[in-house]
Amino acid sequence: QVHLVESGGGLVQPGGSLSLSCTASGGIFNRYNVGWYRQPPGKQRELVAIMMNNGKTTYADSVKGRSTISRDNGKNTVDLRMNNLKPEDTAVYYCTVNYRNTNGFLIDYWGQGTQVTVSS
Repeated sequence: QVHLVESGGGLVQPGGSLSLSCTASGGIFNRYNVGWYRQPPGKQRELVAIMMNNGKTTYADSVKGRSTISRDNGKNTVDLRMNNLKPEDTAVYYCTVNYRNTNGFLIDYWGQGTQVTVSS
């Protein structure tokens, strides 16, 4: 069992920056693929950024160039830094980790989410 706790959300002005952090407990963190998703008001959850356990990253087009995902396997953390925030970045942001078990099934865990509101 893996427990994820996000932090760093809040109210940010348009054009501002924020850093989200997620700390994992349980499991073997360096084996996990890690990522951030978000759910805007009234919309479905969507990908923001992911980092595979080999370090390869993927970003949603909407945040590419102004976001950076990073991980620290020694601290069991995955962070998301976003710059030039826009009102459409307003959402609940979720941290997630996943891995394939010995039977080949994808196992994933999610944090409880942290609210990010971009508004003047």
